[in-house]
Amino acid sequence: MNKVILLTIAIFTLSCQKDGPGYDLLITNVNVIDGTGAPMATDVNVFIKDGSIIKIDDSSIGYTENIIDGSGKYLIPGLFDCHVHTTDYGVDFPKLIHYGVTSVFIPGGSTATNDYYAEMRRLGSQDTIPAPRVFHTSQHFTMEGRHPVKTYASSNWVEGESVFYLRDTAQISELVRQVANYPIQGIKLTIEDGPAPPFVDRIPQEFINKTVAEASRYGLEVYAHVSDTEEFLMAVRGKATNLVHFVGIDIDWNNETHANAINDFKDLNGSIITTLMIDKSFMYPLNEAWLRSPALNEVYPQADLQDLLTPSVIKRAQAMAYITKSELGLDTLTLENIYLPQVEDLQRISGMGINVVLGTDTGNDFNFHGYSLHEEMQILEMGGMEPLEIIKMGTLNAARMMKVADSLGSVEVGKYADVVLLDANPLESIENTLSIVTVIKNGVIQERID
Repeated sequence: MNKVILLTIAIFTLSCQKDGPGYDLLITNVNVIDGTGAPMATDVNVFIKDGSIIKIDDSSIGYTENIIDGSGKYLIPGLFDCHVHTTDYGVDFPKLIHYGVTSVFIPGGSTATNDYYAEMRRLGSQDTIPAPRVFHTSQHFTMEGRHPVKTYASSNWVEGESVFYLRDTAQISELVRQVANYPIQGIKLTIEDGPAPPFVDRIPQEFINKTVAEASRYGLEVYAHVSDTEEFLMAVRGKATNLVHFVGIDIDWNNETHANAINDFKDLNGSIITTLMIDKSFMYPLNEAWLRSPALNEVYPQADLQDLLTPSVIKRAQAMAYITKSELGLDTLTLENIYLPQVEDLQRISGMGINVVLGTDTGNDFNFHGYSLHEEMQILEMGGMEPLEIIKMGTLNAARMMKVADSLGSVEVGKYADVVLLDANPLESIENTLSIVTVIKNGVIQERID
């Protein structure tokens, strides 16, 4: 073959490479923890086009304009926080993205009107302004004078806009029919009697049963707001398929009623959201060293956090600590003696095949948007859970609860390119999920907070 023909072939090959489909973004030689629980894949290339992952292998890269060298780095799916509240999403959404939280689930709140939800969904649906994808429930279904309207009093609670009051079971059918027209994941039903004394009455069992039955007529699930074992039992008796809190539930595995309830819940194919950060957030004012974490101070200046430690805040934290110690029969209060029994229960529940999902209940002053999801993961690791399982809880398990596992929740071909690039291996320590280099949502590199 003469030199002219060889040169023509070479030019044609280069032209085909450049004029071919190409890729919008390529992450090369990266270690992938895909979120499915599978072992880490090493030194692979992740090809992204039109917002999705189209190939993962070690093949040659071809023509690609935008390349991220992933050598020595670790790629995980974008994280979900499945219990988020925000009264100022313009401030809170960039913080969530900064910490690699690319999707959130919002189970109601005092500002959660239809208009407010719509604004959050709109912002979450684009990828140029930092904001997570937004999933949410209906507004709270509760009763007048109950939790959270009385326990977290606010002028924002407006009946028919941010909350629905259940006055009798006959009324529930119409309320469920109304919210079934909203773009919701399901109905938020508040069973809880409150976070601290003086407690309010719990919602009656017949209201739970009726709400679940009516919701099922429209293909909706119920997300039950519970905070202790009795409320857990009430939710299961009513066949609620999802629990928005696990914190406060104490399973006695030798108690036949408890064991049966766990098995019944498994049969419902529902999900449990962890929210262990609630207890740690109450302890923050008594542990100032936590406020000096460099990873926290990237977004939350230490001086601003110190200003939160007013005498009344510290006094309230001391009262909560006293109540917790009394309830648990403890002389001293540490993260270990609070959380080890809870994490042990969660391990056992997860081992039974029940879908366990990460959530924080972020929104109070010491439960931080974005950062506290990493604290949630650290608590689980401290209690004995393996990082691979924890990552799955914060990614694929969450996507399954949101019914979007076909498009989100793992680093797999065909799914949206919502991924987080890390500098250190999270399988060695889950704290390494904070070593974030780059956050990508829908195939677009997201701006992080300086």
